[in-house]
Order: sequence, then C-alpha cells, then structure tokens
Amino acid sequence: MALTTSALQSLTQGSDADAWRVIIDHAIGIASKPLAAGNAPSEVVKRDREIGELDLFLSSSGWDLWNTFGDNVERTSERLMRWWAQPFGAKAVLILDGLSLRELPWLLQGAKERGFTTHAVAACASELPGETDAFARSLGFASRSKLQNKGGGLAHKLQPADTECVDMPWKDCEALIGSAPNQIFWHPWPDAKLHDIAGQGQGLEPLTKDVAEQLSSDDFWSFVERLATGRRLVITSDHGYAATGYFPDADGEVGQFLKQTFGSSRSKAGTADTGPFVPPVALQINSPHGTDLLALGRRKWRSQGGYPTLTHGGLSLLEVLSPFVEISKN
Repeated sequence: MALTTSALQSLTQGSDADAWRVIIDHAIGIASKPLAAGNAPSEVVKRDREIGELDLFLSSSGWDLWNTFGDNVERTSERLMRWWAQPFGAKAVLILDGLSLRELPWLLQGAKERGFTTHAVAACASELPGETDAFARSLGFASRSKLQNKGGGLAHKLQPADTECVDMPWKDCEALIGSAPNQIFWHPWPDAKLHDIAGQGQGLEPLTKDVAEQLSSDDFWSFVERLATGRRLVITSDHGYAATGYFPDADGEVGQFLKQTFGSSRSKAGTADTGPFVPPVALQINSPHGTDLLALGRRKWRSQGGYPTLTHGGLSLLEVLSPFVEISKN
C-alpha cells in the first residue's frame, strides 16, 4: 500500500498534525485488511515490513515528529475517558493487554460475521513508554491487578463500573461478567503470550497463529457477546509490541551505545545521554508520567541473555499504537 503523492507532501511539507494523520491512516490501512488463518503468519510479517517504511521515515528525516506525538495522536486513556462520558445507558471496556494493530482484522471480521454493529475503528496512542503500569495509572488504577474481583475502587476515572482482571480461558471469563450495567475487563493476553514466546527465542509467526486461533474462536466471541449484551463495548489495549526479531542489528558505536543504555529493554527512566548520533537512535520524551529515554526506530542489539524477539517500550509505530474498536449487538 504505497503512499500517495499528496500523502508524501503532507509528511514532508505539512504541519505535524497533518503528518501524524497521514501516518496513522496509512498504518491502519495496511493493518486492517482482511486476514485468513492459512496465510496470516506470512501476511502479518509482510504488513509489519510495510509499516516499517513509516518507521524508517520516523527514525531518519522525520524523527523530530516524535516530539509532537503526544500532542497530535490521542492517547487511548484519554479516548476511553472521553468515550465513557458519552450518555450510553450501559457500557463496557475490554482491554486486551499488548494488542496491536496487527490483530485489528480479526476483531473487524469476527464482529461482522457474528452480527455485531461496528461504530468506530481508530488507532490511539499508548502512554510513553508503552508500559502496562503507566496505562493503568493514567486511568486512575494503582495497577492492572487491582481490577481483579471488582477491586478497581472508587478513585479511577471510569466510574461507576465493576472491574475484573484474570488470566483465564474466555469461557471462564464469560462466567465472571455480572449484571452491573458498566463493566471493565482487563485480560493479560496476548502480552503474557508474547513475552513467553520471546523468552523461548520465538517471534511473530507463532504469536500470529495463536492470535488467529484465539480471536476466531467461539469462546472468545461468546465472551465478547456477554460483555456487549445491553452495553456499548470498546475493545482496546494498553500498548502494542515490536517484532524485534525482524529488526536489523545495530553494530559498531550505535550498537554499543544502545546495549550500554538499554540492555535488553527499549526504555530507561529519567534524563540520560541520547548519544552523539545524527539522526538520533534514542530520544528523551517528556510525558505526564515523567521523563524517559526511549530507543528510536527499528534496531536490535546484542545483550546479555539475547535480545527479545517481541517486546515494547520504544518508539516504533506498532508498539505505541493501540486499536480502538467500538461495537454493539442488538
């Protein structure tokens, strides 16, 4: 899916807001095309590389756009709070931890096949760095685990609501949805799965197979239908992930700097040296959560124990964007 001439002009000659609009629209256009289970592993890798062309622009001539990312791409937490304030009689939020734009086709296809109405499809920004705790705090939760067994409390920003967070099969999750009109359910999948796979030295392809199986299953959609019964439902995530197993190696001084600065991670809290490199390979980002140094673009480097094949926390599109899908079922 090549960029049009007008889109290229917006990237290079328009405002920062214009550039981010083009980037987000193009990423959604690539990621949201229908998928079939049979060719999903190879097709998702292909799409990942297509979006990588945008990452190349954002880490070379367009790197300064990252300093305006937070101003021009609405954060998922802000979008959720804005949506929650709308006058629906009952509403629910399903947060699938670590869900990226790669998984968007399964949600759109499944909703259509099973008779749901889709009201909105968008990509929103993760917190920076793209980490679970930062997202939880932005919604007023002390942590993800606090949502378990209606433990969300009265201080969070999506009031009133029953909350739940469990790492259980979808069928068991369905049984936990009560009759309260407003529900927030945070499930640790697929993040738990991707970290497990990455630790085994495996990457995007086995994760894609698991995603295809899970998001096409009757159990998952029965769980979604239970959440959506009588409610307007949003399915979203706290952050995406980077398929770092496909990233090129950073060698020489760049590789040494990234290894010494980040180890096996993609971010470092606090103010730190960004190195002498132009264009930069790391950027200092100021956010509502403080100041952090984040690895920029698609690079991996040697680290003790091996660099993970799937991870998050840095600055590449598929790790800082989350799908935002609003559906209902009469």
